[in-house]
Amino acid sequence: MKNTNPLSQSHKILFLNTLAFTVCFACWTLNGVLVTFLVDNGIFHWSVVQVGWLLGIPILTGSIMRLPIGILTDKYGGKYVFSLLLLLCSIPLFLLPLADSFFMFALLSFFFGMVGTSFAVGIGYTSIWYPKEWQGRALGIFGMGNAGAAITTFLAPSLLNHFSIEDPQNGWKILPVIYAVSLLVIGAAFLIFAKNKKIENQTKTVSQMLQSLKSARVWRFGAYYFLVFGCFVAYSQWLLPNFMNVYQTSLVMGGLFATLFSLPSGVIRAFGGYLSDKFGARKVMYWVLSSSVILSALLMIPKMEITTTGPGVLATKKGTVTAVSKEKIKIGETEFPVAQQKENGAENSIFPTSTSWQQVVVAQNQTVKKKELLAKGITVIKFDANMWVFLVLVILIGISWGIGKAAVYKHIPEYFPTEVGVVGGMVGMIGGLGGFFGPIIFGYLLTATGIWSSSWIFILIFSAICLIWMHYTITKIMNEKQPVLAKVIDRQ
Repeated sequence: MKNTNPLSQSHKILFLNTLAFTVCFACWTLNGVLVTFLVDNGIFHWSVVQVGWLLGIPILTGSIMRLPIGILTDKYGGKYVFSLLLLLCSIPLFLLPLADSFFMFALLSFFFGMVGTSFAVGIGYTSIWYPKEWQGRALGIFGMGNAGAAITTFLAPSLLNHFSIEDPQNGWKILPVIYAVSLLVIGAAFLIFAKNKKIENQTKTVSQMLQSLKSARVWRFGAYYFLVFGCFVAYSQWLLPNFMNVYQTSLVMGGLFATLFSLPSGVIRAFGGYLSDKFGARKVMYWVLSSSVILSALLMIPKMEITTTGPGVLATKKGTVTAVSKEKIKIGETEFPVAQQKENGAENSIFPTSTSWQQVVVAQNQTVKKKELLAKGITVIKFDANMWVFLVLVILIGISWGIGKAAVYKHIPEYFPTEVGVVGGMVGMIGGLGGFFGPIIFGYLLTATGIWSSSWIFILIFSAICLIWMHYTITKIMNEKQPVLAKVIDRQ
């Protein structure tokens, strides 16, 4: 009997979309692991600046090209755009083992970075198959493909080490070929099994389609996505050196911790879609932005040790110092005890700890006046920024951002039902640029302050801006459309 369930074909498309996006996202973040491995093992001798460019080029390409790819998706349908994208991007990955210079590696990275545009294709192609009440869940499930980043950070280092056992110089070349074959297989499967569908009666010209980008709402959604997606991508790369420098973890453990941040954030996106369908994307975004403010405020407190002036010992009368030792000072017959430094045994404590002691500043036979300082006080406040607490907070903010990714894209088909690809591409482009500029901003902050947690100060400020912007916009709309209700609320 023929299946009459209208969602059955939609679910099939959703499965293919999610699978393709997962593979694409894994390829998009490949350079983060591969370039680090090549430099650490002395296979290529690239400078820090060159490494930074090689890490950023695929992310930049995949970001700036999302808008034109989104336009093509709206115009011609997702099946052919996605298939062609997968098949074409496999070519530079097949050629990557032949790269023998920075220029060649950068050029090929530029071209295979196009896989990052797969998000713009999948958003437009997925949303058109589902009714409004299903779109949050469908887009959330599709967005779980972000977990491809975790697959790369978790598996790629082990695979590179394994391939390099017999041939340390050339073993790495197998990995990009595996990724290229994956793109080729998924691209062929997409071409064979997917069914094309595009917006009905789509007769708009490109310039007409771009008119929606004049809406301030698009840029507001882009700002949200810069935070929840762009900063997610940035921290997927930034957390590894963070853990290694601040907590002296090994490369493998640091990579595992970075995976614990990126994997739940990708997987939870489907749940974010469900919450957006059930409670509304706006309520979900309030929760996401508020939690981002709170968690980043906690994360920005650095691991530190502060030495400051503590309570000292003052002379209670005028006289001559008759005896001095580490434990006490004697003026005439009056003794003044001196506090001794004690070992602070509270290593890796969750809360700040403080210890105080006193240091003698007078000598025997010295004449002192009343209220003169005999021993200065020293207080040391120590905050270990416990690694496990830090890790839990990082995982929580990653989960929050994962839910936020789905909530942002739940808005788009509701407000722009005939320009999902264009608007989704623009919002995705802004978010992707966050992944490119994020590490650069974090690097400048680290250089300026010398504090690794300074990146979280940026997150705190940006989260607060997004929250205030959203609340201001909602309040303004409410005042315009329901002035009577607004006055009632203001009086409560």
